[in-house]
Amino acid sequence: MSVPKGKLIIIGGAVDMGSNISAQENILQPNYIKFFETGILKRIITESTHQEGSKIEVITTASQIPELVSTEYISAFNHLNVTNVNILDIRNREDTANKEYLQRIREADVVMFSGGDQLRLSAIFGGTEFLQILKKRYKNEHFVIAGTSAGAAAASAHMIYRGSSNEALIKGHVQITAGLGFIDSVFVDTHFVQRGRIGRLLYAVASNPGILGIGLGEDAGLLITEGSMMEAIGSGLIILVDGRNMVETNIYDVEIGAPVSIENLKVHVMSIYDKYDLLQNKLLIKKIVKVEDGVFIKADK
Repeated sequence: MSVPKGKLIIIGGAVDMGSNISAQENILQPNYIKFFETGILKRIITESTHQEGSKIEVITTASQIPELVSTEYISAFNHLNVTNVNILDIRNREDTANKEYLQRIREADVVMFSGGDQLRLSAIFGGTEFLQILKKRYKNEHFVIAGTSAGAAAASAHMIYRGSSNEALIKGHVQITAGLGFIDSVFVDTHFVQRGRIGRLLYAVASNPGILGIGLGEDAGLLITEGSMMEAIGSGLIILVDGRNMVETNIYDVEIGAPVSIENLKVHVMSIYDKYDLLQNKLLIKKIVKVEDGVFIKADK
């Protein structure tokens, strides 16, 4: 398999404003994006070939409030001196065939998928020329694809799109479907630590033990280069669930609605600057990280 020349950045998000809006969240106050992202968005910019001069296209398809999300992203990037930021307000499959939109993603340096409902992303972009262009550019060019929350969850070939945290280890409650397919052999779940989604990832990995589970906390992300080297970015935590050495599970024997049992899943915890090699299945921990004025600094050692 050829190594992608592009870079993939997946981010755990802050508050999901798509299909899971809680009663406590005021959608009229879009500061939920929090820009966790002063650090993570800055990294997106520095990884782009033209940095502050980059042309960025934000895709708000997953969100139920694209206008508010658009305003917040433009403001956040402008704050980082990036002014060539545009919004692709794609709301259905017909929109993906818009010739102007297709040309814009051909010319962009960075394409970023916002949060919301990841099933909207797979259902609207799956099998389209739009998605084919993104995949081709990611494979063959120095091109950055980023996604936060739903945009991160949908980045993989297989994605979790449904399942409550409380009942995740009850057979039938976690639903998995095809994602956008920028990376293979991983599941990505978001808002991971804050929403207690460990059960969802355990279930997904137990049912597909050859696929690595990635749980992204809020203000946490992964920079993936060459399709396989993952570096932790942001201040949050990342949980990895490895099922390759799973001994046994009853997930295939019990009936729908019954609890499942799993023996011997391996769990890793990543923090800023740690790396994980998907080819070697090895975690590389950065032993010395300094904190100065609340900013994480990678030491030389």
